[in-house]
Amino acid sequence: MTEQATGAPRPQPRARTGGAQPQPATVEHVTGAQSLIRSLEEVGADTVFGIPGGAILPAYDPMMDSSRVRHVLVRHEQGAGHAATGYAQATGRVGVCMATSGPGATNLVTPIADAHMDSVPLVAITGQVASKAIGTDAFQEADICGITMPITKHNYLVTDPAEIPRVIAEAFHIASTGRPGPVLVDIAKDALQARTTFSWPPTAELPGYRPVTKPHAKQIREAARLITEASRPVLYVGGGVLKAGATTELKVLAELTGAPVTTTLMALGAFPDSHPQHLGMPGMHGTVAAVTALQKADLIVALGARFDDRVTGRLDSFAPYAKIVHADIDPAEIGKNRAADVPIVGDAREVIADLIVAVRAEHEAGHTGDHTEWWQQLDRWRETYPLGYDHPEDGSLAPQQVIERIGALAPEGTVFAAGVGQHQMWAAHFIRYEKPATWLNSGGLGTMGYAVPAALGAKAGVPDRTVWAIDGDGCFQMTNQELVTAALNGIPIKVAIINNGALGMVRQWQTLFYNQRYSNTVLHSGPDAVAPENRGTRVPDFVKLAEAMGCVGIRCEDPAQLDAVIEKANSINDRPVVVDFIVHEDAMVWPMVAAGTSNDEVMAARGVRPDFGDSDD
Repeated sequence: MTEQATGAPRPQPRARTGGAQPQPATVEHVTGAQSLIRSLEEVGADTVFGIPGGAILPAYDPMMDSSRVRHVLVRHEQGAGHAATGYAQATGRVGVCMATSGPGATNLVTPIADAHMDSVPLVAITGQVASKAIGTDAFQEADICGITMPITKHNYLVTDPAEIPRVIAEAFHIASTGRPGPVLVDIAKDALQARTTFSWPPTAELPGYRPVTKPHAKQIREAARLITEASRPVLYVGGGVLKAGATTELKVLAELTGAPVTTTLMALGAFPDSHPQHLGMPGMHGTVAAVTALQKADLIVALGARFDDRVTGRLDSFAPYAKIVHADIDPAEIGKNRAADVPIVGDAREVIADLIVAVRAEHEAGHTGDHTEWWQQLDRWRETYPLGYDHPEDGSLAPQQVIERIGALAPEGTVFAAGVGQHQMWAAHFIRYEKPATWLNSGGLGTMGYAVPAALGAKAGVPDRTVWAIDGDGCFQMTNQELVTAALNGIPIKVAIINNGALGMVRQWQTLFYNQRYSNTVLHSGPDAVAPENRGTRVPDFVKLAEAMGCVGIRCEDPAQLDAVIEKANSINDRPVVVDFIVHEDAMVWPMVAAGTSNDEVMAARGVRPDFGDSDD
């Protein structure tokens, strides 16, 4: 299938990294820093997010002469990392961030860990102290290779300038192939300053790196047999399907098998929300139908998913009746949390394409499953326990309504980046995702502060599309300084602050599990500031803050003004826009499976536990 057909480009290495190598295209005598920038140009990097500092400073000088690499000066290295991640998720290309040694490098640790957990192709380039000073506790020295070893696919410490082209080529290849992920390139300052010879393309040295993409035919046939024999199958779709650009194939497989589809938090947009076979998102805050379908299934076909604890709940009680077909490009994920009856190692696009052929062969042999009773159960669960919310009795804004209307009024193709917490779950539920690469969030690491810089990076990568950051007032206060970056670099993102005056998800847990003892979750100047008559005293004033950072600031408290405010924000495209939505503080995310409990104990709403009758027979 073409990239156009799948709706999202899949990551592709830009450098030649194996096989027969052509004669070098260019040979020049340059500095290591010039070699670095030339290498970035050759691998196709067009945008770098970063901040200069002493050890990386030599790399910044040749950037002034580069017409092919745009540098976006962020206000914090964490913002650079998340922006690179947002760029990668929105474009399918490798995201690039850059920082200096010591604290500059350690400030990248969180976004690197975030990219590692969510399989995002990222290359982080850091400066290091001069090679002779390494290991002496020199000024601004940190062993960033050692620090990030558990959270990168690979990392490099470069002390020889001649190695820079090869290392950059390999880093981009590793980051974007197999299971995508972050690669760190740490370069000593004297290697950047020294003279060297630049030659491209380099000769790669990756003898042990050969990701398996083509699945084993016998496993595919066995999976197809189980699919056609199952009475209660479920396709459990993870982010790997998006990474592989396999959304078109997924739709074909789903319609061929007639099986219900669940898409994880990282896979929203992989299968159209509007499709009648889509049950929604599974997991701790998944739909009742999706959670229960997995629990009652007799076959789960996991495609690019890893049986994360947020999905499975208490693992020993997860899907007790189900056989498991588990397909993943990373063999380490198969059997890690749940034993697989049919393990399949391979790229999701290759796996699904082969499954389509094998299932069709089963059908031609007269083997087709009867899912009539299964769909009757599924439809009953969907109709009985749909997603919904209550409007506050005091007439204030419901946060779910705000997010729902943002989604409804957004231009076609809008990209949504969410922070972490209640607003993240509401954005997952109440915005409809019909296409890939329209939903960005921090799924595995759950990083507060992700939304604003990720939205910035996404907009830099897809400037013709509208980009909304759906953020909470807690998350927003962690990385809002990147609005200055957006304003000064002509990156007009839109930010919705779902302002309930508290750390909302923590407050929800305090309400449910800590007897409403709200310890350190109020974000205002004092305990009385959340009273309606004191709303004008909120600290900080997000509208004034936005205006001070060169953005348009708007506040909305009245449901009657909601659509007009959103439409005004959508109409402003020359500057970033921040909308402070003052919402009711007691809204909760439902459905919910409490941490450490079984998915059988899913609550549709507070005090409401679904009655599934004899559906597990």
